[in-house]
This record gives sequence, C-alpha cells and structure tokens, in this order.
Amino acid sequence: MKTISRLALLALSAAALTFSGGALAQQKLVPAQSDISFVTKQMGVPLDGHFKKFDAQISFDTAKPEAAKIAFTVETGSATLGAPESDAELPKAPWFNVPKFPQATFQSSSVKSLGGGKFQVAGKLTIKGNARDVDVPVTLTQAGAVTTAVGQFPIKRLAFKIGEGEWTDTSMVADDVQVKFKLAISGMGKL
Repeated sequence: MKTISRLALLALSAAALTFSGGALAQQKLVPAQSDISFVTKQMGVPLDGHFKKFDAQISFDTAKPEAAKIAFTVETGSATLGAPESDAELPKAPWFNVPKFPQATFQSSSVKSLGGGKFQVAGKLTIKGNARDVDVPVTLTQAGAVTTAVGQFPIKRLAFKIGEGEWTDTSMVADDVQVKFKLAISGMGKL
C-alpha cells in the first residue's frame, strides 16, 4: 500500500510540475506549419523524404533554457519518399519495421543557450529500439504568437538498423542521413 501511495504522490508531483508556470503549460506544436524531413543518397543521387505524422511535448522557458524539456514522437509509418514503390518498402522490417517499432522518439537531456536565438539541444534519439545520443543545433525565431524552431543534424542510418540485410551496402544507400526540421510552436514566451 505504501508503494501505491508513493506512486500516487510522485504522479501528483509530476503533474504539478508540468502544469506550473502558466504559459509554459500551453506550448503546443502547430503541425500544419511544421515539417520533419530527411535527406539521404541512393546510388549517389540525393533522395528527399519526410514524415507526415509527428507530435511534441515542449516545456521551454526562454529565460531558463537549461530547464527545458523537449520530447518528440514520430510515426515511422508516415515516412514518405514521394514514390509509391519506395513508400511501400519503408514500413517493412529491413527499414523502419513499423509493426514492431511504430514510433521513433527524441527526449532532450540538456539545452544550452548560444545567444541570438540559437540553442544546442542534447538528447537521446531512439529508432527501431536503438538509442543514440545526438546534439541538435536549433535556431528560434518569432512572428506574432508563433515561435519557429529550425535545425538539422546528421545520423548514421546503420547505427539505428535502418536498411538491414542487403541494404547495409552503403554504395547503394548512403549511411549518412541529414535530419531537418521546422517546428512551429505556439505559447512560447518572448525570445
């Protein structure tokens, strides 16, 4: 019974922390103005893709960026390269294995202000059950009530087991992938 009481107290404390801070609890991703994309090369030719479905939970005080908490969830089954043949392959086991791993996630561990609306966000990216530390440079700009976060960072697809079996041949599909994002966020304080 004490364990249940402790868990309930912990849950209530977490809820209180999440909803304290007024405007911070109101930060929301604006999906219609946001995009997460990726660029790789197939046989030396650049290939652009993007994810159609993703969400974010953001608690970011511009006055205290070191206290920020940022979490993203990307629906791996929403990946598209814009070609029906390729899009039919992406959900399969060698690539994203959507039945087993329907989501990729990012969880921030630290945020550091670099000045001038620029930040360095460190965290853990997990794809297909493989977690890797990543550093993500982010630039924030504001227009009215919307703050836009843009950035890009490299990953190695084979570190996440994206493209297994015959697809591990990097002369066919490059190991290097650039992840790019533009995220519109409402409810953030002034920069």
